[in-house]
Amino acid sequence: MYFEENIAVSNVQPLSGRFPWPPSVSPLRIALLVLFLILVWTSYYTVPAESEGIVLRFGKYIRKVPPGLHFKLPFGIDTVFQVPTQRQLKLEFGVTTPDYTHPDQTGNEPEKEKSMVTGDLNAALVEWVVQYRITEPETYLFAVRNPGQTLRDLSESVMREVVGDRTVDEIITIGRQEIEDSVLARLQDLAGRYRLGVTVNQVQLKNVNPPEPVQPSFNEVNRAQQDRENAINLAIGEYNKAVPRARGEADQKIREAEGYRFKRINEAEGDAAAFSAVLEQYIKAPEITRTRLYLETLGDVLPAAKQSIVVDESVQQILPMLPLPASLPEKKP
Repeated sequence: MYFEENIAVSNVQPLSGRFPWPPSVSPLRIALLVLFLILVWTSYYTVPAESEGIVLRFGKYIRKVPPGLHFKLPFGIDTVFQVPTQRQLKLEFGVTTPDYTHPDQTGNEPEKEKSMVTGDLNAALVEWVVQYRITEPETYLFAVRNPGQTLRDLSESVMREVVGDRTVDEIITIGRQEIEDSVLARLQDLAGRYRLGVTVNQVQLKNVNPPEPVQPSFNEVNRAQQDRENAINLAIGEYNKAVPRARGEADQKIREAEGYRFKRINEAEGDAAAFSAVLEQYIKAPEITRTRLYLETLGDVLPAAKQSIVVDESVQQILPMLPLPASLPEKKP
């Protein structure tokens, strides 16, 4: 057994002897081939459509390149940083969107970020989002060490300052738009002063609530305030409905009275003018005018009388006047 094992071991040949290097391929050529592949691999790069490339040569800024395929010096001489200048980036405070890709989008302690104290010394949970875009990529990379975290710190500081100047009712109800505008203007100014290389486009308040232990009581207070506002609005509506109606009726009555006044005045003036005309004629011919007035008066009075009686000095008895033929009913044939 021992003899057979020695024979088996002695028959084993080294690999180098069994598989020698081909005469046309040498280790130097393989090294040159590997070096050439590394040269080609490190000589080009591609910038995505939503980004811009910042080229550094030995750590010094050289140029900014647009999206597409580009070439550079190999072996780490040129280094390229891709900055998403065409993307709308956002910072979330107190809330977290799942599957986010931007490292500065959410903070490590969202519960502490949204806990604030208002100007009337009440606690509030404020959640908001800041949307921004990188407009100066070279400044964004080299002016500030960590621009994303710096912008987060500035946003939180400005929001706490603005919230601290307002009451909790303003933050939750009527003051949301004013807060957003104030924080946006302040952030835009600070981003320029700190040379962050970004442009803040929007600040949006999300959920603004009191702390959880006092939320039921706060909701009751809000409900009571809403009921009060509703009652006030209903009363104002009734006032706006009743007052114009009363004013319209008053104007109508006044116009009717003025019309009646003008009517009576015109009638009186007409009667006076008629009387003056009659008086003028009476003065010219008293007897004729008197007789005419008498006859006109009888013409107005007799048709309205139910029974006509003729009284004359030559008649010894009272005779009723028979109805005129025009007033008798017509006989049917």
